Amino acid sequence: MLTLGYHASHEQFAPSELLRLVRRADAAGFTAALNSDHFHPWSEAQGHSGFAWSWMGAALATTRLSSLGVVNAPGQRYHPALIAQALGTLAEMFPGRAWAALGSGQFVNEGITGEPWPPKDLRNARLRECVDIMRALFRGETVTHRGLVRVEEAKLYSRPQQAPLLVGAAITPQTAEWVGGWADALITVSKPPDELRKMVKAFHRGGGEGKPMFLKVQLSWAEDEQAALQGAMEQWATNIFASSVLTDLRSPAQFQELARTVQPKDLEGHVRVSSSFQRHVDWLAEDVKLGFSHLYLHNVNRGQERFIDAFAEHVLPALRTAR
Repeated sequence: MLTLGYHASHEQFAPSELLRLVRRADAAGFTAALNSDHFHPWSEAQGHSGFAWSWMGAALATTRLSSLGVVNAPGQRYHPALIAQALGTLAEMFPGRAWAALGSGQFVNEGITGEPWPPKDLRNARLRECVDIMRALFRGETVTHRGLVRVEEAKLYSRPQQAPLLVGAAITPQTAEWVGGWADALITVSKPPDELRKMVKAFHRGGGEGKPMFLKVQLSWAEDEQAALQGAMEQWATNIFASSVLTDLRSPAQFQELARTVQPKDLEGHVRVSSSFQRHVDWLAEDVKLGFSHLYLHNVNRGQERFIDAFAEHVLPALRTAR
């Protein structure tokens, strides 16, 4: 089945406003949601960054969404045993509805600990240790682990009957291939079809054949084409740079300064900008053809209410019919 979800952007809206928006999306016909666990926004202009775990409890309790995922980076800002406890508590209260996408993180969020920021290979090794620790805790084991992460006699007493999905977050084919061997599913971000095809092939090559694939779709829709473009430039020009750049910047101010170099044409391939419903349907249908069964739509401009209502009327039904 095709899951069509709403991406709840903590960077752009206060938690109370975001809760209202996800409830509106639920009522309109979106069946799932995704949010990211960040400490800072991507720019000062975005201006928010609520605590994802508090918010998720409220969102799950006040919507009928079939699932709600969180993108999280255990290992530095968070101890993996605490993430297992947080996710396990949500999964126990809301069976089958809470899941996590795990990645190696960005310095802008993880740097608040004051600890050194490891190179990518060590961050990946640390992430894999965290995944193994979390899975052992979900199985009810008492865990002692002394590696890049240290755990001493941890046991999770309140556990869900079924362990939640641990999804591998990847932006490059190299990472997609790596997570194929351990993740329950893949999540990546929207790219041109040729690039997404490389991600899919890499995930399958690494061991992900037959596993679900999730896609966070960055788009900017407004009733006017120029308004859609302007909204994307104002809110998401910070996020179009290579992963090696995005993961190592330290502050929202640095992201904002770098975004000053971005021109409207630079958004192509990173944000799907169009006022045409059919154009968005065609883009998303191509994603489905590539094998993505869970699409989380992130309208990166601030016009959320109209986007939710318009896509629920014109885009979601067309995709479901095609599917």
